[in-house]
Amino acid sequence: MMTAAHHAGLASPKLLVHGGAWDIPPDQLEAHTRGVARAAEVGYFLLREGASSLDAVEAAVTLLEDDEIFDAGRGSVLTRDGRVQLDALMMDGATLRAGAVACVERLKNPIQAARLVLERSPHVYLAGAGAEEFVREYGMGLIDNSELVLDRERLRLQVAQAREQAGFPDRTFAGSQPPDSHDTVGAVALDVNGNLAAATSTGGTLNKAPGRVGDSSLIGCGGYADNRSAAASLTGWGEPIMKLVLAKWAVDRVPKLGPEQAAEDAIAYLYARLQGHGGIILLGPDGRFGIAHNTPRMAWAVCERKGLRAGTHLTEL
Repeated sequence: MMTAAHHAGLASPKLLVHGGAWDIPPDQLEAHTRGVARAAEVGYFLLREGASSLDAVEAAVTLLEDDEIFDAGRGSVLTRDGRVQLDALMMDGATLRAGAVACVERLKNPIQAARLVLERSPHVYLAGAGAEEFVREYGMGLIDNSELVLDRERLRLQVAQAREQAGFPDRTFAGSQPPDSHDTVGAVALDVNGNLAAATSTGGTLNKAPGRVGDSSLIGCGGYADNRSAAASLTGWGEPIMKLVLAKWAVDRVPKLGPEQAAEDAIAYLYARLQGHGGIILLGPDGRFGIAHNTPRMAWAVCERKGLRAGTHLTEL
């Protein structure tokens, strides 16, 4: 397992971003690093100008959704029937307000829809056509699902289904995600007022059943934020993460252990209990943070007063 830790002095604005924990192919490493670095810089610029942590994580994740290299927004993996279905979650650590959408097919940026649910709805979670109609009423434009679908992903779906028909082992519900999974994106931030926020967004898993919802948009699973403890965003194979409610599990341990140890322990627990694979970014209210993963690689970036660091392997931190 690969982990990294960093200690900060007095709390100051900080943004962490991840672009998914999986076996990123060598020819995509530069694009993944560039993508998370850009997102972290954009989010941190807002924090430096006095914007809220919610503004920062929304901006960072929006950039990742718009970047076709990641499995979020346009360029996401396809469902069994060849469509894109998107899930996203945002949470405010100051108020514990949260907003989430799942199985949306006509939204370019589901993280922005999650923000609308957080701020404008009495509910926490809206799904499918109901979520789309809700955000349309607040001015968010709807698009045709085909605008989210890339030829690259049509080909990947054909290959996956051909393997399935040929009788290759189906790893869909095993502990570890398929090796070619693009996985989730996410961000956590600390603003000048000491408030934390978390955001996570995903297109899910390749060849998933229509209607399948993973951990990413579930509060306490794919993300969580509480000013009294920490903010977390997770990435990895969703079913084991959901069963452990792993974001909340990790966040609750930060006051006692610190984010570095809590991040490491969370990923160790994921594997020890359910043989799960994934990664986590974890940010405490004092600015300390932890990053851990047990996949071959995870795209990550950290931006703070000292500057920007990004990579796909934690030894680069």
